[in-house]
Amino acid sequence: MTDSSKIKPSHIQRAAYVYIRQSTPGQVEHNRESTARQYALVDKACQLGWAKEQVVVIDEDLGLSGSSTDKRSGFVRLTSDVALARVGIVLGLEVSRLARNNADWYRLLELCGVTDTLIGDNDGLYHPALFNDRLLLGMKGTMSEAELHIIRARLDGGIRNKAARGELRRGLPVGLVWGERDGEVLFHPDEAVTGAIRAVFERFAEFGSARRVWLWFRSEGLSFPLQVTPAGLPGPVRWVAPTYTAIHHILTNPVYAGAYTYGKTRYQAMSMNTAPSENAFGICPWISGRFSFRVIIPASSIGQPFRLIRSGLTPTSDPRRIRQEAP
Repeated sequence: MTDSSKIKPSHIQRAAYVYIRQSTPGQVEHNRESTARQYALVDKACQLGWAKEQVVVIDEDLGLSGSSTDKRSGFVRLTSDVALARVGIVLGLEVSRLARNNADWYRLLELCGVTDTLIGDNDGLYHPALFNDRLLLGMKGTMSEAELHIIRARLDGGIRNKAARGELRRGLPVGLVWGERDGEVLFHPDEAVTGAIRAVFERFAEFGSARRVWLWFRSEGLSFPLQVTPAGLPGPVRWVAPTYTAIHHILTNPVYAGAYTYGKTRYQAMSMNTAPSENAFGICPWISGRFSFRVIIPASSIGQPFRLIRSGLTPTSDPRRIRQEAP
């Protein structure tokens, strides 16, 4: 960032924006040296000719991923001010601090080129209106986005590999806790908790309806266990009034039959006017296996409540739809 030949008086008359970002709260807490280096860009802007009062620090995106502009109010403010020709130069430690998404990156490049705004990183100063500089910035943005994909693929591959061996500890439903050995699952030490779970399956075998099981719990004045400690860890539970959704989740959870599953939902990106959603796979996980513990219900029985319930209605907060489930 030593070549100052591209800096003109028209740039100095406008503000210098220093954009600071770390991808996760953990990085903000532990990678403090990187954060300090980014804040040091304020002094670099002063060395390039800007007065200290002209330097604007944007650090409200600390702890947020650069994969999109979602929740990144700092990047949105930076882009808006560049479009309004208020910025003479944008400084970042590296391109990946600004954006790891080519759509966001190229939008910023277009605006910088139109408004005669410079971009500076640890390697040098660039003018997006110049072909060679724009080409180099474009390559840096592409590599930054590819790097994010590679990192995510490595992490996801490690998780799937561990899950395939049955060693990935996920949250267990109420009534089950992790043991000391790898893959060991135990019943909750409070027999009242496991008794309530068994009662759900026993009443479903009798009634054949999740709603009728829920109404039976209410008519008997029985409470239902709610996990207070992190899922899968032994500890006290809180007894609350049973809800239809809680009963439904118990009946459709294959863990109670000793089935180890990973990947029960799939994240599906929708169109611009539709929010992303998670579509349930049902009992068709990416990875499956068996837990070795005395199950609450036989493995051959877990599909029956799932098929019966999935053929009807899924849980909803609308009481009109819940009433329609009654046989």
